[in-house]
Amino acid sequence: MSEQPNYADTARQQLEPAAADAVRAYAAKTRADADRFAAVLEDIAANGLPPVETCTPWEELREAHLTRLTAQRQAVA
Repeated sequence: MSEQPNYADTARQQLEPAAADAVRAYAAKTRADADRFAAVLEDIAANGLPPVETCTPWEELREAHLTRLTAQRQAVA
């Protein structure tokens, strides 16, 4: 038997409507990201890896992502 607590015996604290909406939006985005990732993996399984010539080097992807993060950080500050 597992030692997990029985949540049915405890009262849960309800979220404010705005917080609940934010959690639902985050769940939807996470689900969409997972579906997109799964589709890529299924394509690789069905068709093999794409040719190296058509791929973007990870260093370029990293730099582009760091640039986006820097821009977001400056916008918040």
